[in-house]
Amino acid sequence: MKIAIDTRWIFPEISGIGAYTRALVGELASIDHQNHYVLLFDRPEMQARIRAELDLGRFAHIETILLQDGLFSPMNQLRTPGVLKRLGIDVFHSSNYMIPLRTFPRNRRGRIGSVVTIHDVIPMIFPKHAPKSRKARLYPIYRALMVEVGRRADHIIADSTVSRRDVIHHLRIPASRADRVHTIPCGVSDDYRLIPARSIRPTDSPETRTIIYVGRMDPYKNVDTLLRAFAMIREQSHVPVELAIVGAPDPRYPHYPELAKELGIEEALRWTGYLSDKALLDLFGQADLLIHPSRYEGFGLQVAEAMAAGIPVISSTGGSLPEVAGDAALMVAPDNTQGYARHAVEVLSSPELWHKLSEAGRRQAAQFTWRRTAEETLKVYEQCGAER
Repeated sequence: MKIAIDTRWIFPEISGIGAYTRALVGELASIDHQNHYVLLFDRPEMQARIRAELDLGRFAHIETILLQDGLFSPMNQLRTPGVLKRLGIDVFHSSNYMIPLRTFPRNRRGRIGSVVTIHDVIPMIFPKHAPKSRKARLYPIYRALMVEVGRRADHIIADSTVSRRDVIHHLRIPASRADRVHTIPCGVSDDYRLIPARSIRPTDSPETRTIIYVGRMDPYKNVDTLLRAFAMIREQSHVPVELAIVGAPDPRYPHYPELAKELGIEEALRWTGYLSDKALLDLFGQADLLIHPSRYEGFGLQVAEAMAAGIPVISSTGGSLPEVAGDAALMVAPDNTQGYARHAVEVLSSPELWHKLSEAGRRQAAQFTWRRTAEETLKVYEQCGAER
């Protein structure tokens, strides 16, 4: 088969979906030498970067091409179908929700098979999840597009059973087609597993303990609750603490520094901005605790990565997070500010609890590998190709 993967979802600042796409491509290149892959880019610099990072020149069955149009350009819908046809593509995989609709007939099979990964449908569950985002401002269009993708995709991949359930419901997938929505969990890079095991510092040590949060600033991520909980942690903790907030600043939501100042915690905050892969790994190697208060996640990659690195996790019960964390994290209702604070103080003051969570997290995260993700995704490609 000739399989096209839309790698335009890998942006210069690589986060969740970009990390998923890059890791999937890297694993497929290694494990599948029977099929030919065409990776679709729209930025020459990203094409060169990913070729170098994954050393794709080693693989004769991996080809990369540049498209004229970006994902959200109207011309993408007009020109990309012709490109796929000229290339003789058998199966097209978009690693996020956008697809060239004209290529895939509604409610029936087309010549080219379609596989779409839909990581979550957060805007449809929480219409006010990010009130200043493009999806929120253009919500009727987004909703119609998602339902249309559900009608046209031959197969849909979701990152968790919770996300699969919500995709089926909100995209109005009929029961007769529900078996075409597959649960394939994300993986964790081995770089996190290779972070050396370490011990929590004794409670009489004057060194500052580092709590980290990794993610965006959208309201559903619940950073307000995190900041309020951290103010309580500082008041209640017997050891010095700091909070490192990892993620690109978002000018649409500028109130967080103002809230931190109001709470009197600004001097204990470290706003790192976007971090490269190496810088993030370095921070994980120093962190003592990760708190993830999000109201919903389709998977929650940062939770799995922290557990793989041996960092104790306090997570909300939102969305798929209980599914990812299992019994290896302390779970709190999303808006239970006191719960986050209480658990954080307990973990940072108890070496026994810290080590218990660290070891349990490593065991739990062991099941999430990108090799497994690629192998299960390849089975979907093969099923889709066999249907042509």
